[in-house]
Amino acid sequence: MKAITLRRPAGLEHLERADLADPGVPAPGEIRVRVHASSLNFHDLGVVMGRLPTDDGRIPMSDGAGVVEAVGDGVTEFAVGDAVVSTFFPCWLDGGPTLADFSTTPGDGVDGYACERVVRPAHGFTHAPRGFSHAEAATLTTAGLTAWRALAVDGALKAGDTVLVQGTGGVSIFALQFAKRMGATVIATSSSDDKLEKAHALGADHLINYRRDAEWDAKVLEVTNGRGVDHVVEVGGPGTLAQSIQCCRIGGHIALIGALTGGAGPVPTRDLMRRQLRLQGLIVGSRKHQVDMIRAIDANGIKPVIDRTFPLDDIADAFRHQAAGKHFGKVCLSV
Repeated sequence: MKAITLRRPAGLEHLERADLADPGVPAPGEIRVRVHASSLNFHDLGVVMGRLPTDDGRIPMSDGAGVVEAVGDGVTEFAVGDAVVSTFFPCWLDGGPTLADFSTTPGDGVDGYACERVVRPAHGFTHAPRGFSHAEAATLTTAGLTAWRALAVDGALKAGDTVLVQGTGGVSIFALQFAKRMGATVIATSSSDDKLEKAHALGADHLINYRRDAEWDAKVLEVTNGRGVDHVVEVGGPGTLAQSIQCCRIGGHIALIGALTGGAGPVPTRDLMRRQLRLQGLIVGSRKHQVDMIRAIDANGIKPVIDRTFPLDDIADAFRHQAAGKHFGKVCLSV
């Protein structure tokens, strides 16, 4: 089968086309999946650039969507022909998180979905939403589920809440869409007026260009009449966290889902305590979270926003497009 492997030392120039052995027939409890699509995440970029070191020859990509070709003995949840989508933590089925690393994450600790076929345990997949293309389904594994957990699970989002989403990447756009479908008011930030207009077309109620309004936390307080937002989807990390704390309402919730401005930095703990905020770090979610999210998608009709889709052989160009930061929503691969 055709696949892409990452050779050491990592880097886009070390993403290589490979012809690998077919994965064969599924054992009991496994399914064989013809992979049709994947989607790019900041985590995947970290792997291919060597910031998250992995084994030589690793097949990258954490997200995978396709069709079941065969099922092993004992598998009752899936049948041949079912459209399925992978999970980020294949062994985290339910309950609270138990992992603090990526040792079981496809495309990092184990081989991922930049290939034509896989044979994996059935619990590493869920059914895809009804009517989704494979590319649309592939956006859910990481970005979609991160946004869902941040708001619907950890945040207990309810109608009437106000949500701040930072930027217009995959997680932030999903957060915007979920929040609007659940009856929330959304404030979106970006450095691009063009992207802000696209966010407005998706339902964003208030738009802030943080290059023009460097004190965007004050702007957030202004549009919320001094109260602050109920939820912040924090993707910046140390470079934006202090302002997020200032514009989150007393007793509000900050979901720390990214660290685009760096891996470490000062945290204004006094302000965090004084405002009695809940700062929740999270990495994607469980299989049960994904099942619940897909049930919600089937009910509310959300469709992912895909900026561009590249063929698998052009995976390096896809990562260059992602790294340039000009995309709106998700960047995908067709397999």
